[in-house]
Amino acid sequence: MVHKAGAGHPGGSLSAIDLIVGLYGTEFRFRKDDPNWEDRDRFIMSKGHASPAVYSMLHNLGILTKEDIDGFRTLGSTCQGHVDMKWTDGVDFSAGSLGMGLSFGLGCAIAAKMDNSDRNIWVMIGDGETQEGQIWEAAMAADFHKTGNLRLARTSERMDEYKRYCGTASTIGVPFEMIGPSEIKNLWPFAKIDDLVGALFHPDDGHVAPVDVTMALLKGARINGAETYSAVEVTSMAQKPNDEWVVNTNKGEITCEVIVSCTGNYARETGRM
Repeated sequence: MVHKAGAGHPGGSLSAIDLIVGLYGTEFRFRKDDPNWEDRDRFIMSKGHASPAVYSMLHNLGILTKEDIDGFRTLGSTCQGHVDMKWTDGVDFSAGSLGMGLSFGLGCAIAAKMDNSDRNIWVMIGDGETQEGQIWEAAMAADFHKTGNLRLARTSERMDEYKRYCGTASTIGVPFEMIGPSEIKNLWPFAKIDDLVGALFHPDDGHVAPVDVTMALLKGARINGAETYSAVEVTSMAQKPNDEWVVNTNKGEITCEVIVSCTGNYARETGRM
């Protein structure tokens, strides 16, 4: 395909093809006769210049014809130089600047969750893309939007830690499941499980630790000139007529403009104040 066109990116395509064949041949949910099946899995090729790998797979599946791939990188062809969902059946993403794919995939994952769909979203990025800021913004957004969380354990001590956490989670209504290596493999088929003893799976958790949020807010407030207090027990709080807040502590009253609750498992008790 690349040779016939006299242009393209064979290196990026060859580095991707093994994973694409493995994915489509095992875990990927799709229908050959219905490429636009609404509940199909989505494959996002973020490094869009590796399009020959995608087109080869789609041709092997019978979705693209020989004439389609022979027209690679020619004006008006179904197979453009970068993957484009408007031109090519079986393509779920229109590539642009490197780094876009993970953000797009996150949007697809959130949409699937809102639709109560079982479809999975698979995103392939290039190694160079990991230096793009948008990749890390997407990773942080995935954490914030809670698209799922899997905490792996290599030792029995780590599993014991997770079991203690489950005791807390069960009291506050957080869904969780302790799973073994085979179940990890079912959730993440490409995971290496040889050295794993199990995992804690949170289907709805993005793992935003309250202590981390608190310390980040504290640092930002201190940088911007706010007074900060540590090791203080809050006993009650009340809002004044001028909208300021009075926080009563074991070390006296503190007056502030805004209250942000980062009390984690004690949020209900804080709210009742």
